[in-house]
Amino acid sequence: MYKYEHNTVVESNIETTFDWFEHEGSFRRLMPPWEVAEEVRADETLEVGSQRIFRFPMGPMKMTWIAEHTAYDPPHHFADKMVKGPFWRWHHDHNLTEVNGVTTVTDEVSYQVPFGPLGNLVDRILGGALVRSRVTRMFKARELRLQRDLQQHGKFANQSRKKVLIAGSSGCIGTQLVAFLDTGGHEVWRLVRRPAKVAAQELEWYPDKGELDASILEGFDVIIHLGGIGIGDKRWNKRRKQMIRDSRVNSTKLLADAISTLENKPECMMLASAVGWYGDRGDEQLTEDSTPGEGFLPDICREWEEAASTVEESGVRTVFLRTGIVLTATAGALGKMLLPFKMGAGGPIGNGKQWMSWISLDDEIYAINHLMMNTDSKGVYNLSAPNPIEQKKFAKTLGRVLRRPAFAPLPRFVVKILFGEMGEKLTLESQRVLPTRLTAEGYQFIHEDLEMGLRDTLGLWK
Repeated sequence: MYKYEHNTVVESNIETTFDWFEHEGSFRRLMPPWEVAEEVRADETLEVGSQRIFRFPMGPMKMTWIAEHTAYDPPHHFADKMVKGPFWRWHHDHNLTEVNGVTTVTDEVSYQVPFGPLGNLVDRILGGALVRSRVTRMFKARELRLQRDLQQHGKFANQSRKKVLIAGSSGCIGTQLVAFLDTGGHEVWRLVRRPAKVAAQELEWYPDKGELDASILEGFDVIIHLGGIGIGDKRWNKRRKQMIRDSRVNSTKLLADAISTLENKPECMMLASAVGWYGDRGDEQLTEDSTPGEGFLPDICREWEEAASTVEESGVRTVFLRTGIVLTATAGALGKMLLPFKMGAGGPIGNGKQWMSWISLDDEIYAINHLMMNTDSKGVYNLSAPNPIEQKKFAKTLGRVLRRPAFAPLPRFVVKILFGEMGEKLTLESQRVLPTRLTAEGYQFIHEDLEMGLRDTLGLWK
């Protein structure tokens, strides 16, 4: 039997800290960002007998972890045990203490490694390192998330909580945004493209058919649209490009037109967009005042934003989120890069001089929250870190974080052969985007430096 202890200090009182854990969204927020985990169920309480269940890959199979709470003494203590999962035994105590408004969360874990006696033997041979290194990384990630989430929520603690509807809630950004807003006490609903589960705070629409009952939008303070099929998931052809366009433009127009007809309109609509709006601009520094680019992606982004014009004209505060490359280990551009880089096959793409405008997933979430809660924020905002980087330097930094060489080139002609137009537009075009308006309005980035952003995303600290 092994024991592990971890202390997290947060600048928040004990009641607020315990309340963060009590929200269903904390379950998702506490999962390490590099783990591919599917949330199955999270009960809306920490009381004895409640459960939180998720699945995660283990080789070619999926493993289910069921954690059941065994002790509940708010705001000082709660505990859970694994009733199903990979460990032979796992028991986790959470103890909270407060001194002068500062709370210490002490996690005490006792566990027995998988595979019983055989697992114990292997773990002894490895000096206890089989599981401990993974547990240590996990709790470091939990510490950072808890500290940062409470800090961000604290900035707007004196404002009323919002009733928020999110379309596109199942993507990597939407999933984390729902969880984060929930831990802040907001009432979060999902707008889904299937029969809704009202008990799970879902409403339904079918944008591909142009179907949306406008009456279901009544009563929301904020409506956020993050939808659109992935632009880098498949090679582009005429049909795929039309789908990329329609999934963004048509759904936005449908939602915007419905909102504009409401008697009681939301105070704010927030719409996803992308730095692709600027097109291929070389070394030019791009701000929200820069002119649009030319080509497929700029045209899509321009139509996308224009589709929300009816909302703006109806007087609703409208925010456009021109997002850069979001650092996520399990999806998106970084997720696709990891395997070749881990194999030592990463490096510059083309000449490597094209600029990459990136943002960490947490900064994306926190920036959206900042713009949502700041009632003076409206119009276009670049959601990208203040330090964009050339692709060859991005590759070198990622290689350093992974402790792998990163000098294997991928010539431009190979990109064209392998990925066609999609590869050219997504990997060879240059956008040096600056978050001018976001920083001017007081947002402070968690990750201004790429290396620290990658280390936090991948759990690979020095």
